[in-house]
Amino acid sequence: MPLLWTQRLHHQPLMIWWIHLLQPVSFPPNATPKTPHSASVTQPTEAERLFTMDPRLTGSQQRTICSQLSRVKLQLLYKASIHGFTGAAFHQRCDNRSPTISVGYNGSGFVFGGYTKQPFSQSGQYMNDDQAFLFTVNRGRLLKYPVTSPVYAVKMFANAGPYFGEALVLVNGNQPVVYNNPGNYYNFDAAEMHGNDLNLTECEVYQVEEATELETPWRAVTWETEKRTALMEYIRTYKPLVSSVSKARVLLIGPVGAGKSSFFNSINSVFRGHVISQAMAGSSTTSLTTQFRTYILKDGREGKPLPIVLCDTMGLEESTGAGLNLDDITSILKGHLPDRYQFNPSAPLNSEAHGYQESPGLKDKIHCVVYVIDACKVPIMPSKLEEKLDAIRKKVNLMGVPQLVLLTKVDEACLLVSEDVRNVYKSFYIKQMMQEASARLGVSMSCIIPVKNYSEELDVNLSCDILLLSAVEQMLYSADNYFEDISDRCGNLRTQE
Repeated sequence: MPLLWTQRLHHQPLMIWWIHLLQPVSFPPNATPKTPHSASVTQPTEAERLFTMDPRLTGSQQRTICSQLSRVKLQLLYKASIHGFTGAAFHQRCDNRSPTISVGYNGSGFVFGGYTKQPFSQSGQYMNDDQAFLFTVNRGRLLKYPVTSPVYAVKMFANAGPYFGEALVLVNGNQPVVYNNPGNYYNFDAAEMHGNDLNLTECEVYQVEEATELETPWRAVTWETEKRTALMEYIRTYKPLVSSVSKARVLLIGPVGAGKSSFFNSINSVFRGHVISQAMAGSSTTSLTTQFRTYILKDGREGKPLPIVLCDTMGLEESTGAGLNLDDITSILKGHLPDRYQFNPSAPLNSEAHGYQESPGLKDKIHCVVYVIDACKVPIMPSKLEEKLDAIRKKVNLMGVPQLVLLTKVDEACLLVSEDVRNVYKSFYIKQMMQEASARLGVSMSCIIPVKNYSEELDVNLSCDILLLSAVEQMLYSADNYFEDISDRCGNLRTQE
């Protein structure tokens, strides 16, 4: 029977793919297949035995244990029924690994063990671990017994398995048995922990690894061509709810280098079918955008204008008197600023400025404000910048304009997303950054949209397109909310009159 297997490097357990061409054959642990007397008896290979190395801990039990350790997952290192109930087998696979969860199973149905952050060795010494604990899992609940003498938390003993401070030893004396001594560095009830059944049916050791990926995405996204087509068609055919307005105007506000201009270029690229760079974008310590720009998106190279206008502003800067002047925000929201107005950080717009719109209509006003934030910079956002954003948000709230947050550069912030953009809603880190942005900017999580702008690519990508188009879709939804609010207010005024 041909076998094909591959081994992952960097201390990852052996992963086996078994290809059955004829009748499937299984090899139980510690057993050999029966053969005719005339044939030689063939012992299962290590690869064949490792094929059966599935965790005995159920998914529910793993989640119960991991709940004590924050965002982690368990990777099986050692399984006594396969590798052997010996200290040598245990140390061969578990030495220098940390942190770990060691689990014992007995015939009475008890699941119990211990956790340590210290790497295993055969030094014969005690290791200090103030985070160590013993546990038992019973009916979905974990009973935890913390170490009482941290300096004796774990002993590195060569002729046994996991050795928790003279209180609990799994695979004691190279046998499938448990040694226990309650009250000796750990306080626990033996009957409660393992039912006083000291015979092991299995012993496993798991490495505790940081979990960067959620089991399921926390937002549902369809990553298919049909979804991109549907989003593009929705944007093409969008019509504002107010007849006097033909295009929704969206204002992009954010720090220098966050990706405001790049977002416009990226949306334009989606509809062109290849990456273009119309708006000036790049890396700089000061804003590359010095003018107020209103960018009209087109449906292809010679296509019709799309019913959305992206308004780009000078970047926000931390220092006073630099970057976008906060007093210009109100003028922008009200529609007074003309296209290509030259920003002056030290002097806000006045009615004498060239092109100043004295009496702007609803079509000239801003219908949605989008804060563009670099996902890499969320944890280190300067307090002065946060104060500026808070001041802007208060001005926008007074004007009754809906607000969203565009979280850019998610691929640079998280390796998991860099490998595949479709992991954006499975990334613990990106979700954490979105939660932090929500708290810092005072907007709900539902108003935060992660995207990856096109920056180094030459061709567009389906997954990036879907994220970008979904962001535009949310902007148009928000603009509709603004128009509905305006209509309601006008209706109330007419009713009062």
